[in-house]
Amino acid sequence: MSALKELRKIASVSLPTIGSRVLGLVRDVVLFAALGAGVWSSAFILAFTLPNLFRRLLGEGALTSAFVPVFSGSLERGGQIGAFAFFNRIFLRMCWTLLALVLCGMVLFKLLTECDLLTGRWKMSAGLAVYLLPYTFFICLAALVTAALNVLGRFFIAASAPMLLNLCMIAALILGSLWFESKTALVYCLCGGVLLGGLLQLSLPLIDLKRAGWRLQRTHTHTQEMSELWHLLLPSLLGAAVLQVNILISRLLAFGLNEGAAAVLYMSGRLMELPLGIFVFAVVAVFFPQMARARAAGRGHIFNERFLSGMILVLSVSIPAGIGLAVLANPILVALFQWQAFEVNDVLRTAPLVAIYGLGLPFYSLATFATRGLYADKEMRAPVRIAVVCLLVNLVLALALMSWIGEQGLAWANVIAALIQSVLLLNGIRHRHSSLKLQTLYLPVVKIILSGILMGLFCLLLRGVPAGMGLDSKSASFVVVLLLIPGGVLVYGLCLMALRFEGMRDLGDLLRRLLKKAD
Repeated sequence: MSALKELRKIASVSLPTIGSRVLGLVRDVVLFAALGAGVWSSAFILAFTLPNLFRRLLGEGALTSAFVPVFSGSLERGGQIGAFAFFNRIFLRMCWTLLALVLCGMVLFKLLTECDLLTGRWKMSAGLAVYLLPYTFFICLAALVTAALNVLGRFFIAASAPMLLNLCMIAALILGSLWFESKTALVYCLCGGVLLGGLLQLSLPLIDLKRAGWRLQRTHTHTQEMSELWHLLLPSLLGAAVLQVNILISRLLAFGLNEGAAAVLYMSGRLMELPLGIFVFAVVAVFFPQMARARAAGRGHIFNERFLSGMILVLSVSIPAGIGLAVLANPILVALFQWQAFEVNDVLRTAPLVAIYGLGLPFYSLATFATRGLYADKEMRAPVRIAVVCLLVNLVLALALMSWIGEQGLAWANVIAALIQSVLLLNGIRHRHSSLKLQTLYLPVVKIILSGILMGLFCLLLRGVPAGMGLDSKSASFVVVLLLIPGGVLVYGLCLMALRFEGMRDLGDLLRRLLKKAD
C-alpha cells in the first residue's frame, strides 16, 4: 500500500477524532465549570472509571486486540461471508455476557449504597455507578463493531461515533444547569446523557457495518477461529486487566487523598490524552490492521516497514505535543478551564500535573503503538508480564510519592511506569523480529527531540509577553493559546525542514489532507 493511501486512511480517522477530542475538551470545560474540582466531579469520574475499565477489558482493549488478527485472517481466507459469520458468533456472545455483567454490577452497587460499608463521597460514587454501568453494554459492543470496520478499511463513521457521546454529555450539563439548582440533580442528569450517548455510539457503527454487507445471524458452530480467539484472548485479557487495575488504583488513591485530587488528575490526564487520542490512536487504528494482515500472510518485511513508519509518525507528534503541554500548561488551563466553579487555585493545583503528564506523553504513545505491534504478531503474553511489572512499579512509587508531594506523586508514578513499559515493549518487539532495525529510528528521533526543544524555548520566551502588555490573566492566556500554539507548530515544522527530517513529506501530506477535508 502506498504512503499516500496510508495518509488518506489516517486522515479519515484523524478528522473525526479531532472533532471528538475537541468536543471532549468542551465537555470537560463545561463539566468543571458546572461541578468544579470538588467532591461531585471526583465522584462522577471515579464512577465513570468502571464502565471505561470494562470497555478496555471487554471492548477496545483485550477482546478487539485478540479479535483483529483473527478477523483479519478469516477475511483473508474466507472473504466477507466467513468473516461476518465469525463476527456474529462473537457479537452475540458479548451481548449476553455484557448484559449479565451489567445487571450484577448494578445490584452490587445498589446494595453498597444501602449499607454502612461506605460513607461520604464513597457512597456518593457508588450511587452514580449504578446508573453509569449500563454504558458498559453499549461501549463494549461499539468497540467490537469499530474493530471490524477498521479491518474492512472503513474508518470515518466509526471514528465519528464518539462525538455523539460528547454532544449528549454537553447537552445534559447545559440543560441540567438550566433545570436544576443542586449539583446532585445535575450529576444524575449527566449520567442520563452518558447512557443516551452510549446508545447512539453503538448505533452509528452498526448501521455502517450493515452497509458493508453484515447481517446478524445466530450460529452455534465452533470453528478454528473461535479456538484461536480464545487462545489469544485469555493472556490479552490478563494484560488489559492489569492495566485497568493500575488505572483504578491510581483513581482510588487520588479519591482517598482528598476531595479534589481525582478531579485534577483526571483533567491533567485528559489534556495529555488530547494529542494522544487525535493522532496516536488514529495511527494505531490504521497500522494495527495492516500489521495484523501482514503477519497473517507471512509478509514479515511488510510488518517491519509498517511498524517503523508508524513509530516515526507517532513520535513526530507526541514529542512536540508533550513539550508544548509542559511549557504552556498554565495559560492553557486559565484560557480553557477557569470558569465559574473552577477557580484560580484549581488552575495552580492542576498546572504542574499537566506538565508532568506532558513529559510522559511520548512514553504513553510508544507503549500504545508497541503493544499493538505485539498483538498484531499474536504475542499476548509479553504485554501481560510487562503490565504486571508496571503495575507494581506504579503502586510502589504512588504510595511512596503521594505522601511526599500529594497528587503530583501519583502523576510521576504513572509517567515513570509508562517509561518502563515502553522500553520493555520495544525490547520485546526487537527480540521477536531480529530483522526489525530499530536503530534506524535514532536519527529521526534526535531530529524530532531537537526540533521540539527549540519549539519549547520559543514558547517559553514568548508566553509572558501578553501579560507584560497589560492584559489581564484571562485575556493574556487566550492570546498565548491562540498565537503560540500555531506559532510553535510552525517553528517545529521549520526546524524539521532545516534538519531534513525524513518523515516531513508524510507529515505535510497528512496536514494538507486534514485541512482539505476540514474545508
